[in-house]
Amino acid sequence: MARPIWNGTLSFGLLNIPIQLMTGERRNDLHFRMMDARNKAPVRYERVNAETGEEVPWKEIVKAYEYSKGNYVVLEPEDIAAAASENREVIEMEAFVDRTEIGPAYLEKPYVLVPGKKAEKGYVLLREVLKKTGKVGIGRVVIRTKEYLAMVAPEGDALMMILLRFPAEIVPLDEYNIPEGSASKWHITPKEMEMATTLLESMSGTFDPEDYKDEFRERLSSAIKKRLKQKGATTTVEEEEAPAHDATTNVVDFMSLLKKSLEKKGEAPAKTARKAAKKPAAKKAATKSTKSKKSA
Repeated sequence: MARPIWNGTLSFGLLNIPIQLMTGERRNDLHFRMMDARNKAPVRYERVNAETGEEVPWKEIVKAYEYSKGNYVVLEPEDIAAAASENREVIEMEAFVDRTEIGPAYLEKPYVLVPGKKAEKGYVLLREVLKKTGKVGIGRVVIRTKEYLAMVAPEGDALMMILLRFPAEIVPLDEYNIPEGSASKWHITPKEMEMATTLLESMSGTFDPEDYKDEFRERLSSAIKKRLKQKGATTTVEEEEAPAHDATTNVVDFMSLLKKSLEKKGEAPAKTARKAAKKPAAKKAATKSTKSKKSA
């Protein structure tokens, strides 16, 4: 069973819902080991000092930022940790917006939010109100040492958290040579539009993910099996197993917390995602949960 990336809380007004952050994707890439063609020995990548040529142990490696050509400033681990949000195990909802406002270019990576013990009621409450209103939650989350913008949205019976790209991480479309204007500007005739529309409609259907397979991976797997019948070798790498811990909570009075949240918010509508950089006034510091768990 997959282990959580970390245990924490999903903050919604004054409601704090204990959750486990689980990965929402499964990579099926075929991994290869680099070997020397002369004797089939594995090729190692070593951390070598550019001046002495000696290998550098991990404990002696530090991170440095190039502030100008050839000039670096060395950062200590506490510098990077201090830059991240204090709420390392909290996904705090800053605003709720229409799902259609989030363009596809912003979507980056999916995660699944799993409720902790006795946290099912709060989990279902948020899930159902998001379904009813057609909204998604926008907030921030710290994973390891980086802070991300995130979207919380219902998916069936689950709450999904999708990491979002910041605007600075998206290339503006006007940087590319994109043909502008209507079809007539590009001399597309009505007949061509009609034929293209007919072709599109003839190929229309419903999206079923099971209809799409990774054919390249299947063909490459077949090639590997053929090579194994001739002559080959395999290498196994065992990963350390980290224990999973369940987040727990006591039974809470949801009605009371919701009323207090509305009173402190003055029953004002949530701000849009573009204005969500500023934290809401009605914010209660969530109790920090167990220390973050490293993912595999």
